[in-house]
Amino acid sequence: MKLPEASWRRRSGLPRLLTTLGAEQGETRFVGGCVRDTLLDLDVNDVDLATRLAPDEVVRRLEQAGIKAVPTGIAHGTITAVLAGRPIEVTTLRRDVSTDGRRATVAFTEDWEEDAARRDFTINALSADPASGEIFDYFGGLDDLEARHVRFIGDPRVRIAEDHLRILRFFRFHARFGSGTPDEAGLAACEQRANDLMALSRERIADELLKLLALPDPSPTTALMIARNILKPVLPEIDSSRRLERLIEAERRAGISPAAIRRLAALLPVDRDVAASVAARLRLSKRASARLVSAADPSLEDPEILAYRIGSEEAVDRFLLHSDDPPPLQALQSWKRPQLPIGGGDLIGMGLSAGPAVARTLRAVEQEWSRSGFSPKRREVLALARRHVEEALRSSQ
Repeated sequence: MKLPEASWRRRSGLPRLLTTLGAEQGETRFVGGCVRDTLLDLDVNDVDLATRLAPDEVVRRLEQAGIKAVPTGIAHGTITAVLAGRPIEVTTLRRDVSTDGRRATVAFTEDWEEDAARRDFTINALSADPASGEIFDYFGGLDDLEARHVRFIGDPRVRIAEDHLRILRFFRFHARFGSGTPDEAGLAACEQRANDLMALSRERIADELLKLLALPDPSPTTALMIARNILKPVLPEIDSSRRLERLIEAERRAGISPAAIRRLAALLPVDRDVAASVAARLRLSKRASARLVSAADPSLEDPEILAYRIGSEEAVDRFLLHSDDPPPLQALQSWKRPQLPIGGGDLIGMGLSAGPAVARTLRAVEQEWSRSGFSPKRREVLALARRHVEEALRSSQ
C-alpha cells in the first residue's frame, strides 16, 4: 500500500530536509500521526520523522544544510528541524531499556520494527517511505485503521505499565478514531490498572483529559470511563456524563464550538469549591481555573451585563450549562466589552476626596451605566456620575 499524495508532503523545505536526512537511501521515514491521518483523509498539522541516524549526525547534517536544529529532546533522540518557521520533529529509532510508568530510559537502534514495537497503538506504529510512499505495517495497523479499532501493540497490561498515560490515551484515541465497542483486552487492562493514574503528574492527566473533552462528542467514551471507574482514582468527583451530554447538545443547537474547560465543568458538581479544588489538583492555569470556577456558578442575569461583569466566554459557559432557554450565544460570544468613558479623576474633579469613596462611587456609576445600556457618550455618563457624587457627599456629612 502507498501513502496518498497530500498537501503537507509539499510543505516548504520538506524535500530538502528529507534529502539531508537520507530518505532516498532509506535512512528516514514519515511516522505516526501524519501517516495515520493521511490514510484517514484528515488534515495533518504535525509532521514527524523517524531516522536511523544518530542524534549528533542529525544535528551535523541539518547545520551543514543550513537548517535550524533545536535539541528539544536530544537525550531521547529528538531534534526539531525548523522549516519556514514550522517545526518538524526528527527522532532516532529507539528501544526501551527500562520504564517506570512515567518515563523511559532508551537506547538507539537501527531496527525499524524494534522502534515501532515501543509505540502505544497499532494505528500509531505505521511508517512510510517518503520517496516511494510504501507503508510499513508491523502490527496490523492498516486493518485496525480500516476497522476503526484502537488496539494496543502486544499485551495491553505491559504497555500500560510502561507508560500509565496510555490508559487515558486509549480512550481519547477511541473517541477520535474508534467505532463501536472498544477493544475488549485494552478496556479490561485499563480498568485493571486505573489506579496507576495516581502515579502520573496532574499536568499530564489534565492535558490528556482536556484533549479528550475537546473532541466533537466525547460523551459516549466519557460515560464508559465513568462506568469502568477509570477516572475515580484521580477525579472521584466525576460520577456522571449526563450533564456533558446535555451541554454538547446545547452547544450544537447554539452553534458554539466545543470548549474543554466548559465540558470539564459539566462533568463536575455545580459547586464552586469543588471546581476550585479540581482546578488546583490538575494544576490548571490561572485563566483556566478561573473559567472552571465561574462555570460552576449557576447565577444568570442580562446577557450583556453578565458578559461585562465576568467576560464573554464565561457568560456563554454559564448560559450553556445552566439555562434551558439561552439567548443568541454566537452574538454574545463576539460581544465587545465597552469601556466606561470616565474614571476616578473625574469624580475627584467633582469634589470627592481621593480614597475609598472614589472607588465605591465609581462602582455604583458603573453598575447603573451597565444597567442602562452602556452609553458611550461621556456627557451622559458625567451627568450620571455627578448625581452619584452628590449622593456620596451628602452621606459623608
